[in-house]
Amino acid sequence: MKVLKVSSTTRPNSIAGAIAGIIREEGKVQIQTIGAAALNQTVKGIAIARGYIAPTGQEIFCIPFFKDIEVNGEVKTAIVLIVETRPAQ
Repeated sequence: MKVLKVSSTTRPNSIAGAIAGIIREEGKVQIQTIGAAALNQTVKGIAIARGYIAPTGQEIFCIPFFKDIEVNGEVKTAIVLIVETRPAQ
C-alpha cells in the first residue's frame, strides 16, 4: 500500500489528487500526519477526493490509528489514516 506523508503546508487539492489517483490504481492508500495542522489539511484533502471518487459509484471511508514513527532520529506519534472505498449505498 502506498504511503502519503502530509505536512501542515501541503495543499488540500494536491492531497485530493494523490488520494484519488492512488485509490483508482490500488484501491487504498495510507496517509501519515504529525500535528493538528497536518491532520486538518489531510481531512480537507479527503473531503475533496470524495468528490472525485463519488461519480464512480464508490464511497470513501477512513480507518484512523496512532503509530510511532522516527523523524530525524526522534520518535513521534503520528495519526495514520487508511483511506479505502466501498460501493455507495
